Amino acid sequence: MYRAKYSEMLENPEILDYGAYLQCDTLLQCQKPLESLCNSDELQFQIVHQVEELWMKLMIYSLIDVLEYMQKQESHRVITLMGRVHRLQRMMIEQMDLLETMSPKEYQEIRLQLGNGSGQESPGFRTLVKIPKDLWQEFEQHYVVGRGKSIESIYDSEYAHDDSYVIAEALLEFDELLQKFRWQHMFLIQRSIGIDSRSLKGRPVEMLRSGARHQFFPELWDIRNQMTDAWGQSYGKVRDSLLNQSEGTNQ
Repeated sequence: MYRAKYSEMLENPEILDYGAYLQCDTLLQCQKPLESLCNSDELQFQIVHQVEELWMKLMIYSLIDVLEYMQKQESHRVITLMGRVHRLQRMMIEQMDLLETMSPKEYQEIRLQLGNGSGQESPGFRTLVKIPKDLWQEFEQHYVVGRGKSIESIYDSEYAHDDSYVIAEALLEFDELLQKFRWQHMFLIQRSIGIDSRSLKGRPVEMLRSGARHQFFPELWDIRNQMTDAWGQSYGKVRDSLLNQSEGTNQ
């Protein structure tokens, strides 16, 4: 009774100005009708992944603006927009928790509806992972080489916490959150179908690990190693215990 009652409201909504602007009549038709769902979790599965595609679309267009503002060296705009992208990334990571409310058995029923499809075919993600190459190119041209700097000088020898540094850190956070999203996805797969199972295309799900370990801006990660090793050479690998230093002071 209730399914029929509320399905009618969703599938034939009364459209006023707000709904017309958001195209709710079209938006609410993008999911299977309730009577066609294989189980009660399939609607959640569809909506979460559809929303992710929308968030990624917004991220992509925000990053296009970032690229253009980098070319103009409008750093405040770059930093603000990267902050938006980071928030979107965190929302995507958090909303994946919703899918952990499915049982493995119910997920298998949904999985049968996908044909040979998998999340690796996401149009948003496939586009998103191509953008870091352009981000690095614009950053390097306008904030590093173009200013007579290097990653080492930005982070260490000429450290000034200037816009080159802040934008570098924004890129690093983008990279870190992409990795976290991939790890979260891997743990979801592990929980729902098992990490040693095979994907719908017959490839081991274990292959997801290599993607989760990928760094889009290795130079920004490597500088940490280089700085720590250089500092270590100046004070030695093994230092006196703080307890020994305290005892020497008390004597």
